[in-house]
Amino acid sequence: MSKVLIFVNPDTTAHQVAKMMKEGGMSAIFIKDDEKFIGIITDRDFATKVAVNKLPFDTPVKSIMSSLIITVDFKEPISIAAKLMGDKKIRKLAITDNGKIVGILRAIDFVKYHET
Repeated sequence: MSKVLIFVNPDTTAHQVAKMMKEGGMSAIFIKDDEKFIGIITDRDFATKVAVNKLPFDTPVKSIMSSLIITVDFKEPISIAAKLMGDKKIRKLAITDNGKIVGILRAIDFVKYHET
């Protein structure tokens, strides 16, 4: 799990987010409106929404984010997280502690975990 997270507001542009992802080596950024988490934008969203639809880079992320954030509590076994990701067909899973997002688990993390 990565504990390095980036949060942006819904009006942040696709270009700004892409730049943050590149500079931070991130594959997902969370969207927050005031103190409420309202979505996530992933590298896959850029491919399937921005590139395919030829959206302008000044498109606000609220227009392209995935608004359903799938989460699992950090106390749950890794097998529960893996099953949830498989069932929901997602590559990134938000990890929570008392309802607050504290990390992100990526599909690649399972490979790294298995190698150790």
